[in-house]
Amino acid sequence: MKNCNIIFSLIILLFAVACHQPEKNNGLPFYNTPDFSAVWLTPQDQGYKSIHTIAPFNLTNQLGITISNKNTAGKIYVVNFFFTSCRNFCPPIMDNLAKVAQAFDKDSRVLILSHSVTPRRDSVPVLLKYSQTHHINNNKWWLLTGNQPDIYKLARQSYFADDAAGFTKGSNDFLHTENVVLIDTKGRIRGVYNGSLQLEMENLISHIKLLETETM
Repeated sequence: MKNCNIIFSLIILLFAVACHQPEKNNGLPFYNTPDFSAVWLTPQDQGYKSIHTIAPFNLTNQLGITISNKNTAGKIYVVNFFFTSCRNFCPPIMDNLAKVAQAFDKDSRVLILSHSVTPRRDSVPVLLKYSQTHHINNNKWWLLTGNQPDIYKLARQSYFADDAAGFTKGSNDFLHTENVVLIDTKGRIRGVYNGSLQLEMENLISHIKLLETETM
């Protein structure tokens, strides 16, 4: 009987510990390195002011409009990398992102940026045709083209899209990734997801909603 009481007490203790999550788990972490090591910081923490942010960029969307970091300032946005002629892993990712886009269709605070990794082929007319075929809302979901070295550098060194293995690769090394990256209103990485998995996109939707309540 005594042993049973001890076991029961341990179970209660473990349950209490499990229910008392640290405060850091009440919000999304930040990601400062390409290995996506999560770090929880508050404005009072020493490293808060040096959190990694996305470098300035200047690209062109499917309407021929120049899109820069000025357009994303103050917005929560989702980033991925694709190409219009992709027939294997891109379609399910873009289909999953369509569900994310639909969830925030009336929400002006949320954008999606899909960067072409074959920008020489994916010209503005090609991207526009793709957006029409896939019923993409051109005001909220931007398909981006531009200079390939610039896109690859942005992908690997700012968004860490190719993980740590791709951080130092150049524009001649083809960029092929299922990663979808979540960026907050201040240009900081707050999540990374496998875009081919519907459950991951459901997590992304819930995390976007969580970011919308954040004040940091």
